[in-house]
Amino acid sequence: MRLSTKPIFEAPSRGTVLVVDDDRTVCENLCAILELEGFHAEGVNSSEGLFELVSTSLPACIVLDLQMPGMSGLEILGELSRRPVKVPVIMMSGHGDIAAAVEAMKLGASDFIVKPFMAASLIARIDAVVDAASASPHVDLASKHGLTPREQEVLNQITRGSSNKEAGRTLGISPRTVEVHRAHVMSKLGARNTADLMRIILSHVQAKNKR
Repeated sequence: MRLSTKPIFEAPSRGTVLVVDDDRTVCENLCAILELEGFHAEGVNSSEGLFELVSTSLPACIVLDLQMPGMSGLEILGELSRRPVKVPVIMMSGHGDIAAAVEAMKLGASDFIVKPFMAASLIARIDAVVDAASASPHVDLASKHGLTPREQEVLNQITRGSSNKEAGRTLGISPRTVEVHRAHVMSKLGARNTADLMRIILSHVQAKNKR
């Protein structure tokens, strides 16, 4: 099951964060906090829901619980690490398990946080891992297809899951202008829709990683 929340007030989106926890209340509370901090947050209660989302979009960060039904958090992390596009993952656990934390870092987790935690601590960690991953995997793709700097900025917003309104607020332009730039990006990359664009980016990164 997927959960989402609406911000109490609209603000520029700082990117999409997926909160993965089988506890619906935890998902709702964390999503509400993240929305208030300017992120677009979406809660996911299962590995299936998570893999469905990351197959068509590139979130800025994933906050993943260690204890999940079916596939464990570590198993989910292992599957994510084998995918061509790497998304920063922060593992969270109700237990300060050093062995689990070490294993998570070996599997590619960007950070490990123990519940309960202060909201400010989580936000700081998300900011840190997102900043560390700021070297976008599609910068050279944009250059290859002759995207303008503004079109590249819009491409970044698209892959973060931002709507035209959110992207416009972040970039300081109107939603209509974002829509025009989005159309130019789609045309230059030969994408028919957003899902097609994501497939192009994923294919590009996968091919690049094989070189």
